[in-house]
Amino acid sequence: MDLVEIAPTAAPPVCRIMDYGKYKYEQSKKDHVARQHQKGGQLKEIKLRPATGAHDLEFKINHARDFLKAGNRVKMSMMFRGREMAFQQRGHEGMAQIIKQVQDVAQVEVPPRMEGRCLAMFLVPKAGKS
Repeated sequence: MDLVEIAPTAAPPVCRIMDYGKYKYEQSKKDHVARQHQKGGQLKEIKLRPATGAHDLEFKINHARDFLKAGNRVKMSMMFRGREMAFQQRGHEGMAQIIKQVQDVAQVEVPPRMEGRCLAMFLVPKAGKS
Protein backbone atom coordinates (compact mmCIF):
# COMPACT_ATOMS: atom_id res chain seq x y z
CA MET A 1 0.00 0.00 0.00
CA ASP A 2 1.12 3.52 -0.78
CA LEU A 3 0.27 6.94 0.60
CA VAL A 4 -0.89 8.96 -2.44
CA GLU A 5 -1.53 12.70 -2.41
CA ILE A 6 -4.92 13.24 -4.14
CA ALA A 7 -5.46 17.01 -3.84
CA PRO A 8 -2.21 18.85 -3.09
CA THR A 9 -3.75 22.34 -3.43
CA ALA A 10 -6.50 21.74 -0.84
CA ALA A 11 -6.09 23.04 2.68
CA PRO A 12 -5.13 20.65 4.31
CA PRO A 13 -3.74 18.44 1.48
CA VAL A 14 -5.79 15.27 0.89
CA CYS A 15 -3.98 11.91 0.91
CA ARG A 16 -5.21 8.35 0.45
CA ILE A 17 -3.82 4.91 1.18
CA MET A 18 -4.04 2.70 -1.92
CA ASP A 19 -2.14 0.32 -4.15
CA TYR A 20 -0.66 2.88 -6.56
CA GLY A 21 0.43 0.32 -9.19
CA LYS A 22 -3.09 -1.11 -9.36
CA TYR A 23 -4.54 2.43 -9.58
CA LYS A 24 -2.26 3.34 -12.51
CA TYR A 25 -3.14 0.06 -14.27
CA GLU A 26 -6.91 0.67 -13.92
CA GLN A 27 -6.47 4.27 -15.09
CA SER A 28 -4.61 3.14 -18.23
CA LYS A 29 -7.38 0.59 -18.95
CA LYS A 30 -10.03 3.34 -18.67
CA ASP A 31 -8.05 5.59 -21.00
CA HIS A 32 -7.66 2.76 -23.52
CA VAL A 33 -11.41 2.02 -23.55
CA ALA A 34 -12.20 5.73 -23.89
CA ARG A 35 -9.89 5.98 -26.93
CA GLN A 36 -11.52 2.93 -28.52
CA HIS A 37 -15.00 4.45 -28.32
CA GLN A 38 -13.85 7.86 -29.52
CA LYS A 39 -14.84 8.60 -33.09
CA GLY A 40 -11.83 9.92 -34.96
CA GLY A 41 -12.85 11.87 -38.05
CA GLN A 42 -10.65 11.35 -41.05
CA LEU A 43 -9.43 14.00 -43.44
CA LYS A 44 -10.97 13.69 -46.89
CA GLU A 45 -9.63 15.73 -49.81
CA ILE A 46 -11.54 16.96 -52.83
CA LYS A 47 -9.47 18.35 -55.68
CA LEU A 48 -10.76 20.95 -58.10
CA ARG A 49 -9.49 23.07 -60.97
CA PRO A 50 -10.52 26.67 -61.77
CA ALA A 51 -12.21 25.51 -64.98
CA THR A 52 -14.31 22.80 -63.29
CA GLY A 53 -17.80 22.83 -64.80
CA ALA A 54 -20.96 23.63 -62.85
CA HIS A 55 -22.27 20.04 -62.87
CA ASP A 56 -18.93 18.58 -61.81
CA LEU A 57 -18.67 21.17 -59.05
CA GLU A 58 -22.15 20.23 -57.77
CA PHE A 59 -21.15 16.56 -57.82
CA LYS A 60 -18.02 17.25 -55.78
CA ILE A 61 -19.93 19.47 -53.34
CA ASN A 62 -22.41 16.61 -52.78
CA HIS A 63 -19.47 14.31 -51.98
CA ALA A 64 -18.15 16.90 -49.51
CA ARG A 65 -21.59 17.10 -47.88
CA ASP A 66 -21.64 13.31 -47.49
CA PHE A 67 -18.17 13.33 -45.92
CA LEU A 68 -19.17 16.11 -43.53
CA LYS A 69 -22.39 14.34 -42.51
CA ALA A 70 -20.28 11.26 -41.72
CA GLY A 71 -18.22 13.39 -39.32
CA ASN A 72 -15.07 13.77 -41.42
CA ARG A 73 -13.03 16.90 -42.07
CA VAL A 74 -12.79 17.95 -45.72
CA LYS A 75 -9.90 19.66 -47.49
CA MET A 76 -11.04 21.45 -50.63
CA SER A 77 -8.05 22.16 -52.86
CA MET A 78 -8.05 23.98 -56.17
CA MET A 79 -4.93 23.42 -58.26
CA PHE A 80 -3.66 26.01 -60.72
CA ARG A 81 -1.44 25.18 -63.67
CA GLY A 82 0.54 27.50 -65.92
CA ARG A 83 -1.48 30.49 -67.03
CA GLU A 84 -4.27 29.73 -64.55
CA MET A 85 -2.11 31.34 -61.85
CA ALA A 86 -3.03 34.73 -63.37
CA PHE A 87 -6.72 34.05 -62.61
CA GLN A 88 -6.58 33.24 -58.91
CA GLN A 89 -9.61 35.44 -58.32
CA ARG A 90 -11.73 32.84 -60.14
CA GLY A 91 -10.51 30.25 -57.63
CA HIS A 92 -11.45 32.44 -54.66
CA GLU A 93 -14.91 32.98 -56.16
CA GLY A 94 -15.33 29.22 -56.57
CA MET A 95 -14.33 28.61 -52.96
CA ALA A 96 -16.81 31.28 -51.79
CA GLN A 97 -19.53 29.49 -53.77
CA ILE A 98 -18.60 26.17 -52.13
CA ILE A 99 -18.71 27.75 -48.65
CA LYS A 100 -22.16 29.17 -49.40
CA GLN A 101 -23.50 25.79 -50.53
CA VAL A 102 -22.21 23.76 -47.55
CA GLN A 103 -22.77 26.30 -44.78
CA ASP A 104 -25.76 24.35 -43.40
CA VAL A 105 -23.61 21.27 -42.59
CA ALA A 106 -20.11 22.73 -42.30
CA GLN A 107 -18.09 25.57 -40.96
CA VAL A 108 -14.78 26.83 -42.29
CA GLU A 109 -11.86 25.75 -40.10
CA VAL A 110 -9.14 27.31 -42.28
CA PRO A 111 -10.24 29.92 -44.84
CA PRO A 112 -9.05 29.62 -48.46
CA ARG A 113 -5.36 30.43 -48.79
CA MET A 114 -2.66 29.80 -51.34
CA GLU A 115 -0.21 26.97 -50.65
CA GLY A 116 2.19 27.17 -53.58
CA ARG A 117 0.13 26.53 -56.73
CA CYS A 118 -2.84 25.27 -54.75
CA LEU A 119 -5.70 27.19 -53.12
CA ALA A 120 -6.82 25.17 -50.09
CA MET A 121 -9.40 25.43 -47.31
CA PHE A 122 -10.53 23.07 -44.56
CA LEU A 123 -14.15 22.40 -43.62
CA VAL A 124 -15.35 20.72 -40.44
CA PRO A 125 -18.84 19.45 -39.60
CA LYS A 126 -21.02 21.79 -37.58
CA ALA A 127 -21.52 20.75 -33.98
CA GLY A 128 -24.53 18.48 -33.60
CA LYS A 129 -24.92 17.85 -37.35
CA SER A 130 -22.84 14.67 -37.69
